[in-house]
Amino acid sequence: MLSSFRLALIPFLLSVAVQAATPDNVSSRLMIHIPHSLFKEEGYDHREALFGIPPYGGSIAQNVYYADDDLCDPNVDTTKGYPRREKDDKTGKMPAWESPYILMVNRGECTFVKKVRNAQRSGAAGVIIADNTCLCSDVECIEAADNPTCETSEPIMADDGSGSDISIPSFLMFKHDADKVKERLMDDQPVQLEMSWSLPNPDDRVEYDLWSTPTDVVSKQFLTEFKPISKALGDRAYFTPHMYIYDGVKTHCQGNDGENFCYNLCTNNGRYCATDPDNDLDQGISGADVVKESLRRLCIWKHYGESDGVGETWWNYVEEFMARCNTADYFMNEDCVKDCYKHAKVDGEKVDRCMSDSGGLTRDAPNAFLDSEILAQSERGVVVLPTAFVNTAAMRGQLSSTSVFSAICSGFSDGTRPVICDQCSGCSDTVTCVSKGGRCPAGSSSSGQVSSNTFGFTIFFMAFAFAGVGYWHYNKTRDDMREQVRGILAEYMPLEDNDGGGGGGGGGNPMEFAMRGGNAPLFT
Repeated sequence: MLSSFRLALIPFLLSVAVQAATPDNVSSRLMIHIPHSLFKEEGYDHREALFGIPPYGGSIAQNVYYADDDLCDPNVDTTKGYPRREKDDKTGKMPAWESPYILMVNRGECTFVKKVRNAQRSGAAGVIIADNTCLCSDVECIEAADNPTCETSEPIMADDGSGSDISIPSFLMFKHDADKVKERLMDDQPVQLEMSWSLPNPDDRVEYDLWSTPTDVVSKQFLTEFKPISKALGDRAYFTPHMYIYDGVKTHCQGNDGENFCYNLCTNNGRYCATDPDNDLDQGISGADVVKESLRRLCIWKHYGESDGVGETWWNYVEEFMARCNTADYFMNEDCVKDCYKHAKVDGEKVDRCMSDSGGLTRDAPNAFLDSEILAQSERGVVVLPTAFVNTAAMRGQLSSTSVFSAICSGFSDGTRPVICDQCSGCSDTVTCVSKGGRCPAGSSSSGQVSSNTFGFTIFFMAFAFAGVGYWHYNKTRDDMREQVRGILAEYMPLEDNDGGGGGGGGGNPMEFAMRGGNAPLFT
């Protein structure tokens, strides 16, 4: 019974997070260049998908096709849609969409992820999802729509958990704007649209965030590696760790009935919840345990990281906890936690007081820190864990120390890039490079580049090799010439003997014949 409850609750929690999310889109831009009548200097309002890998710093500007299909079937007919083209005279069939292109498709019938995946398979370079419902705040859209129904908040193009294979970007375009584009395309008129991205770089300090949970497996390596990079960046980058907490009030876990329904996943009489990390609600680590450790880490950051944005002590505690207490037997063992405090040099009394003063975890009362995290994750549109943000732009793809470091270094305004970025941003082993004070290990460069040490050694080795080959060739040529001379002399010696030793000067210098100018005959 508990197992089925867990499976039913987790998707419900996820759906609530998706409905509440409102992402910040300062990192992307949607423009229409053709026709000029649809051009807007400020661009079009949109929502960027939380899956796919956008080319930060780049753009995609291509003709748009409007699919006459919901794209829920993987077998996409690339000959249907708008603008319509003339049939091929030879085959009598409609030609396929001409790559590269941006594909517009209506919202509905299946998930965003499925639509974009099928568009990617069809050859699309990017996808525009055309919304089919007006926002209640958009009076113009409601007046123009046949169906006056509306939605109070814009939808979120969230990852359904299977979007890791999607590499193309996608936007959601609001209904009243998308309708104008569709109208143009259905009149068989061309539309050229541009999707562009940038990593916001407002000043000489980059702000970056990480959303995770204390039991998140994916972020474990990052949390054990990134401390030296955070220290090397110093006050030029400000880090903020966030803990993902489910809102138990919205999931109806609050109260006596809710407490029974949500079992041991929540604290504060069902206000704050987390999923069970070991898939066993009766033993091991509970959701309530995860919430407690999350609050502990928030308090450690408040006292040991909030002031400078580096938080070396916070990194030390997390590292110690993962090494000592990150098992079912020790996760909530107070002695193990105190041992981590001791090795990380954390004042345990100060942290415990912080946890209590923020609202605690036992009473049916709000906790200020946990409420703040729920609000922040809703505003950012965080759904998939772990998620990292650099200057408010969500990072996509694999979370690693190298990828986060590269994104941070790309986020500085012109002329303010720290020296460590220039020294290590081209190195595949960023952690070692930073730890060695900016020296990239030999053979550890990335993107087809090599380190200066490797390059110098290679040049020296090639020069030495060429010198060795040249010296060997010189000696071999000299030896060959000597052998040839010996061969010639060997031919002359019998001729001298046959001459009877007279005028040929036999018994003397075998080269005397040559010195006489060749007066003696060679043959008789």
